[in-house]
Amino acid sequence: AVAQDGTLYFGSVGHTVRVHSGESGIHLRTLTGHTREVIALAIGANDTVFSGSADTTVRVWDGRDGTHLHTLAGHTHAVHALAAGREKAYSGSNDTTIRVW
Repeated sequence: AVAQDGTLYFGSVGHTVRVHSGESGIHLRTLTGHTREVIALAIGANDTVFSGSADTTVRVWDGRDGTHLHTLAGHTHAVHALAAGREKAYSGSNDTTIRVW
């Protein structure tokens, strides 16, 4: 996912989200907390980053400093799709549901 300021976010099989500078490509930080691979990413309002994982959760991060803000639970299978609007986020899962957060 690409933030408005050009920052790049990559999900990994190592259960993390890697954050890189869009200008230089330099690794800035690694977001940890998921217990399985990170499959989906979305950028929301106010530099909020959403990550969806095979661990069935969506994690919410402050994109400015990488602080973990929330863990959204409710899916029973891997989260494969994320979208973020101004006030809500949406996740799609292998459990055949779409959640509105």
